[in-house]
Amino acid sequence: MRNASLQIYINSDICLLNLVETKLFKFDLELTKAQQKEIQTYLASLSVPMILFGLRFAYSRERAISGGYLMPGRKSIIKKETFMLNHRQAKWRLNNWKEMIRSYRDKEYSYPTISRIKKEIKEIASADSGKG
Repeated sequence: MRNASLQIYINSDICLLNLVETKLFKFDLELTKAQQKEIQTYLASLSVPMILFGLRFAYSRERAISGGYLMPGRKSIIKKETFMLNHRQAKWRLNNWKEMIRSYRDKEYSYPTISRIKKEIKEIASADSGKG
């Protein structure tokens, strides 16, 4: 691998007759040729605010992953709501489903997510019913 030197020019627009200074920002990265080409494509096609948005998002996501509290997506929500349920708890949730819907909507879960949670709860209730 070689050190690839990237030069990024951060340009700002004129805002309400105030001219914001443009500064040259340089940093070094060790990149493969494919990575260098990919970064050059991004830098050439994205505006500075979009690049900063992407970096902020990636930084926040990395912190969440390293902190152990990243739970993105519907599958994680379903897992979080059903992972520790036993047969009795699953039966109770099904018998009190209207209350559960209200609770899930208070958590701002979508109806498709709630439907998948119910499906998983039904599987837990039916799978454990044959054991006793």
